[in-house]
Amino acid sequence: MKILLLWSMSTALMMGATVVQAADKSAGETLYADSCAQCHGPSGKGMASFPALTGRDADYITSRLEAYRAGEKVGSNSSLMIPNATDLSDDDIANLAAYIADIAE
Repeated sequence: MKILLLWSMSTALMMGATVVQAADKSAGETLYADSCAQCHGPSGKGMASFPALTGRDADYITSRLEAYRAGEKVGSNSSLMIPNATDLSDDDIANLAAYIADIAE
């Protein structure tokens, strides 16, 4: 009985892992233009005290946005980023990360 339960759980986990959808860079681009470009610049090169995002990989962007969404302070601009990230969904973060990682320097 325990073996059947473990098999069922592992099968469900594996099936769930294959359902993950690829990030939508186009949606990320739109969200970036609407929410990020005002501070980080239209090409992600940063402006004033707002850091450049070009050259950052998707994992870095994802981890930072997830930290901000959770209300964690991870840098000098955390107080500005936390309110902007609070309402981001997992898909929004994945889409933004995919787009930002693809911005050419």
